[in-house]
Amino acid sequence: MKLHILLCLLLAPAPLQAAEDIAGSKDHELLNRYPASYISEYQRNYNAVDFAIGSQDGMPQRRSLEGNATQILYFHNSVETQPSPLQLIRNYQNAIKAIGGEVIYERLPADGDGGETTLKVLTGGKEFWVRVEPGIYSAPTQSYRLAIVEIAVMQQLVTANQLLDELERNGFVALYLNFDTGKAELKADGQAAVAEVAAMLQAAPQLRIAIEGHTDDVGQAADNKALSERRAQAVLDALLAAGIEARRLSAAGFGQERPVADNRSEAGRAQNRRVELVRQ
Repeated sequence: MKLHILLCLLLAPAPLQAAEDIAGSKDHELLNRYPASYISEYQRNYNAVDFAIGSQDGMPQRRSLEGNATQILYFHNSVETQPSPLQLIRNYQNAIKAIGGEVIYERLPADGDGGETTLKVLTGGKEFWVRVEPGIYSAPTQSYRLAIVEIAVMQQLVTANQLLDELERNGFVALYLNFDTGKAELKADGQAAVAEVAAMLQAAPQLRIAIEGHTDDVGQAADNKALSERRAQAVLDALLAAGIEARRLSAAGFGQERPVADNRSEAGRAQNRRVELVRQ
């Protein structure tokens, strides 16, 4: 479903002779432009885009994400109506939050720097990453760059019988649960998957499992290990709440230590972000 997010601000009327968008360009379906602006550069293809996800020693730490990428350069129509860089950043942050998204990173405007923000939202079975970079050097009006990468989320619809079959066949099964970045709270799809794990354990009362959390290699190794432990524990806690006996469960996190795919691509990183159930 296409979502049109209106950036709601009280603005003065746009100039009578506003510049036109370049041929073949249009706003992305997820986010509209800031009012009273036009498109001067436009690219839409499968591509890799770098997103700031944190900082270290005062420098942005970036992650390259591949997917259906839309990159747009907007110019404001009027000096009188153009927003400040901070106003622009806050507008897009609020638009993403309004549809359940989150702010991953922000660098606030400063002297000689228009700032930057990275946003993320999961909607319609897809994950969207957004980068907003206000410009400060163009004239007479300012510009800003908007980059949006659409990534198909790895979905896993499992049943208790399928889980038990795979455990008996391979000794383990990988669950791909969609946690928010840096978070360990189970979302609705994760809760549904864990409910099937609980049903499997109830149907096989002699079965014991170890719950093992794993991450990709983005970020610090110690942080990833701690995050993987919290995610494994979240699954264990949900199973306890479903009535599974604690003696049948254990939880551990291994962070980025045991990759099953190449961390140099987003597809590989997605496979590495998993929770494994291991038969004991």
